[in-house]
Amino acid sequence: MSVRQAGAPGEIWGAAEFPPLLDAVRQAVGGRGEVYLVGGAVRDAYLRRPVSDLDFVGTGDGIELGQHVARSLQAAFYPLDTERRVGRVLVESAGRRLTLDFSSLRGKRLIEDLAARDFTVNAVALPLADLSTAIDPLGGLDDLRLKTLRACTPGALADDPLRTLRAVRLAVQLEFRIEPATRELIRAAAAGLPQVAAERVRDEFMRIMGGTRVAPALRVMQALGLLALVVPETAGLERVAQPPPHIHDVWNHTLLLIDRLESLLAVLAPQADEDSSADLVFGLASVRLGRFRESLKAHLTRTLSGDRPVRGLTFLGALLHDVGKPETRGVDSQGEVHFLGHDSLGGDWAVRRAGLLHLSNIEADYLGGIVRHHMRPQHLAHDGPPSRRAVYRFFAAAGECGVDVCLISLADMLAIYGPTLSQDSWAAMLDTIRSLLESFFEHPAEHIHPPLLLTGDEVMQALGLHPGPQVGFLLEALREAQAAGEVTAREAALEFVRTRRAQS
Repeated sequence: MSVRQAGAPGEIWGAAEFPPLLDAVRQAVGGRGEVYLVGGAVRDAYLRRPVSDLDFVGTGDGIELGQHVARSLQAAFYPLDTERRVGRVLVESAGRRLTLDFSSLRGKRLIEDLAARDFTVNAVALPLADLSTAIDPLGGLDDLRLKTLRACTPGALADDPLRTLRAVRLAVQLEFRIEPATRELIRAAAAGLPQVAAERVRDEFMRIMGGTRVAPALRVMQALGLLALVVPETAGLERVAQPPPHIHDVWNHTLLLIDRLESLLAVLAPQADEDSSADLVFGLASVRLGRFRESLKAHLTRTLSGDRPVRGLTFLGALLHDVGKPETRGVDSQGEVHFLGHDSLGGDWAVRRAGLLHLSNIEADYLGGIVRHHMRPQHLAHDGPPSRRAVYRFFAAAGECGVDVCLISLADMLAIYGPTLSQDSWAAMLDTIRSLLESFFEHPAEHIHPPLLLTGDEVMQALGLHPGPQVGFLLEALREAQAAGEVTAREAALEFVRTRRAQS
């Protein structure tokens, strides 16, 4: 077994950096057997990446050890896997939630546990009693230095095909190279991916979609035969030609949109990407939309279900925004290519794919809304900044996913026109998006959800109506008129519904 001093002279890194909480865990563990820090926490600490999840293995019972640590830290605990004796502790530390997983050794010795892991960079162990000593039987530290992702054993991926997706996520987000033999193992193991529990595939795929460098990750997934297994709808996008002003076929347009979306979000992040802001296109976006930075961050980091941030759904919506085009492609009598109804059909397919990925119903509806409405902001921009009525109708149709639609529409425009995009057209689009986001984030009570001046009962009493669809129609028309600033008082509201009823 290879044992070396962590951060010894000659290494490209210094000593690994861990959160202060680790000292408290070490004190809590005390003399309860041999316990090692392993996995991604060790890898990320050496790479100077933020560490939020700490994985421990020990010679004792992992659940019992986790329970003991949870009591010592006054933290929450629950059994994660009773069969493998894995317990999870949830700790709030320095304003962050940290996850501590404690498991029993797989096999009788540490080397057996490490050999059963996925990739060598995740198979380095540090004794909790002495974090300066690295136990590295598979050469993981050398692979970290070389930025190489290598399977621990020839059977590592076939034993758990989900690791094929994890390989893509780690390689792209860490900017590592997947070594050739491991690439072949991924291709061979890919066929087993449909047999993996849908929830596990969902979680790993959504980590890819919610992470960084999403477009490169999708290209790697496609090259390794994984993307068509997870999102088969994308297989039909290649080589579907599009008329001007499009400069790419549907597939390459989609990847470019995703790349531009990530750059746009970097410019609009609270800590903006200065290099991107220096670009004329993104710099103008920063000027026009910069005031929404914190609001956009809160929107994209919130969750609709489980622990999956909305950002992942935003990028999944971007991936699926044109999946309806191959089916709807047509040529009119003038020889012009059209994709009539691709947004509606794509929205239906997105909802179906969300169900097959075992996303929640609320996530499925949200995703479908992104795809279904992705063209609306560009239509609004044709006539200049939208009126308050147009803003209301947009969010009445799209709901909260309208914010994601705004972002995707900007990226879509960049991907459609590329270097042919005029500054005037881009400025007009930014003005439209600014009006939409301003109403949503800064004036929701007036522009999006104005409190009705009349109740349904009051409308029925004033007009002599019985309960039915007409009452709902009148209330919605009244709310729209209020959002447009046309009706501001109760008496005016009564007059409005009387007039509207007479016109219907």
